[in-house]
Amino acid sequence: MRPNSDPHAHLLATARGLFHALHDALARLGPVPVEPPTHAHVADRLALEVVNQQISTRAAAAIWARVEAAAQLRSVAPRDLFVEAHAETLRGCGLSGAKVRAVQAIRAADEAGLFGPDLATLPHPDRAAILRSIKGVGQWTADMIGIFHYHDPDIWPAGDVAAVGSLRRLTGCTDTQAFTRPFAPYRSHLARAMWRVRDLVPAPTRAA
Repeated sequence: MRPNSDPHAHLLATARGLFHALHDALARLGPVPVEPPTHAHVADRLALEVVNQQISTRAAAAIWARVEAAAQLRSVAPRDLFVEAHAETLRGCGLSGAKVRAVQAIRAADEAGLFGPDLATLPHPDRAAILRSIKGVGQWTADMIGIFHYHDPDIWPAGDVAAVGSLRRLTGCTDTQAFTRPFAPYRSHLARAMWRVRDLVPAPTRAA
């Protein structure tokens, strides 16, 4: 099927031919807006997504708020805490030892010039491979950066508990990666819709 230039219309048309419950949920939900990136620099968003890994959205927000408060207390930016001298401060904010090392690795990668403007021009698989070369950054985190920072329209985050869970409840599918292929080139929009569906019935964890 030739994709519609309107992402929501394409999702609806594709879902109509696959599963009525999914189509109805998408129709009720309507188009999910794509908000501008929350951070000017990808390294800052990457650090936030590392904090988000494998914990609830609420817990992640609380930890990040403590990081921001600790930075403000010292009159620095959060990224300035991502050095060994502030490791205990970060652990006191709620970051695990592994996450402290990951945000330090992100800062080091940034200082080494890994996050140049060319990163935005790469296809997602190539960009994800570069991001995954940073210690503590996995595929889920790379997918979140692709969707929310670079606004890549066609990423299905197969490791995301919330998106996968919502789609499985609506369709009964087990292999969501295969199920979502017909939704290309707008699988990121499908993921956004599944997160919005999940938000209507909050669950304890979002990320894997």
